[in-house]
Amino acid sequence: MDPEKIFLRPMTEADLTALGGMVNDPGALGEFQWFGWADPERFRRRWAECGLLSEEQSIFAVATEGEFLGFVAATRKAARPNTPYWSIGAQLMPQARGRGVGTQAHRLLVDYLFAHTTAVRVEADTDIGNLAEQRVLEKLGFTREGVHRSMVFRAGQWRDAVFYSLLRTDPRP
Repeated sequence: MDPEKIFLRPMTEADLTALGGMVNDPGALGEFQWFGWADPERFRRRWAECGLLSEEQSIFAVATEGEFLGFVAATRKAARPNTPYWSIGAQLMPQARGRGVGTQAHRLLVDYLFAHTTAVRVEADTDIGNLAEQRVLEKLGFTREGVHRSMVFRAGQWRDAVFYSLLRTDPRP
């Protein structure tokens, strides 16, 4: 799987079955993303309403020609009403991990957000034990800002999260 052939696109109706199944499969989500069972049809309802693209949150398919590899999401946040920024995340199918797909998907999402929104900041957070995600963010020029203690409840315990940011003006490798 060549990371250079990875692209982002709006979700299609055909993607929704894979997406719904993926988010309810502990094996597909992996150790850092399984938070318990959730309504798999929530994406289908949102897709019918707005195609999973809105001013508050957008979810894009990560794909190659003919293959759905996972998704990336951007959620609008704001310290104040006139200071919007984006919080991003990604989830890949198991067969797409460890091949550079996640790095390329993150890069494409950041490029898209800086090209099509006025936000000056993109942030991401990850479980303190998710070293692969931390490497991806650092490879893309994100700055580690710190640890938020007991940020996420998963697998019966509270877990710390590491926060990263990338500013529009930061150098990008």
